[in-house]
Amino acid sequence: MTPIDLQDVLSLSRSFMECRVFLSAAELNLFALLTPAPLPAREVASRIGADSRGLTIILDALSAMGLLDKRGEVYQCSPSASLFLSADAVDSILPMVLHMAGLWRRWSSLTSIVRGAKVSDQITASFRDIDELRAFIGAMDVIAKPLAPRIVANVAPGLSRTLLDVGGASGTYAIAFLQAVPHMKATLFDKPEVIEIARQRLGKAGILDRVTLTPGDFYRDQLPAGHDLAFISAIIHQNSPDQNVSLFRNVFGSLDRGGRVVIRDHVMEPDRTRPKEGALFAVNMLVSTAGGRTYTYDEIKACLEQAGFIKVHLLQKGDHMDGLVEAFRP
Repeated sequence: MTPIDLQDVLSLSRSFMECRVFLSAAELNLFALLTPAPLPAREVASRIGADSRGLTIILDALSAMGLLDKRGEVYQCSPSASLFLSADAVDSILPMVLHMAGLWRRWSSLTSIVRGAKVSDQITASFRDIDELRAFIGAMDVIAKPLAPRIVANVAPGLSRTLLDVGGASGTYAIAFLQAVPHMKATLFDKPEVIEIARQRLGKAGILDRVTLTPGDFYRDQLPAGHDLAFISAIIHQNSPDQNVSLFRNVFGSLDRGGRVVIRDHVMEPDRTRPKEGALFAVNMLVSTAGGRTYTYDEIKACLEQAGFIKVHLLQKGDHMDGLVEAFRP
């Protein structure tokens, strides 16, 4: 382990500063406002109803961070940043950044939670309307799209013919599976409001005729049967072990004999300190859920076997929530 010196500690103690400036800029919609044309601070302040002194300080800090270009007394969003931070950009992840601003408030309760304060039973995303939900899922798709083909290749769906995408959101992974396996059909299972978003996206991808869209809640509703491959992506971390056993039993019933389930998530090393991203994500689950965390391979295996699965195998390790575990229904 590399020794930590005084500057490392001081740097860590103030690392929140740039993050907070960035999140506040997103909440103030500064990146969208400053994408079309450069504006002086007083004009920006007037448009958003902000204090001129405070806004100028924020704009200067954003310029120092490389997110804005400052020329004289005017500011503009840098071209590279606007590709991802303008609400109108095709690949905008602004809704995800705003989600992180919401997480900031949860993380501010970390000390009290460690001392025993309670959190809600499940992750609850407070979207104001369907447009906000659609934007958030779109941002998730932008993030997942580059990863999905590689994940599908490592799953090696091969001769699988019927995929169940559990909590499949807008269909990022369903699309990747169906593009990789021309003979495959899929069932995408998610909440009703999400299903309608998936319907539009799958239609644009030209594969809606190969997908059955099934609304429901996998915590309460039985998953549809008749599949030889089930995919559970980025779900088990929000659950307690008992919730995962229940989910795996539900998936078990959806698979034909000999069918396979593949789980994508953080898969922690036995000491739980690696991958680092997974260890920090466990903290996110601590402040967001009553029982969620990231799990080791042995813990995932134990839950799968308790649900009736056999031949559990670690397909791949990963540093960025791209660990893969497979198991089979006997």
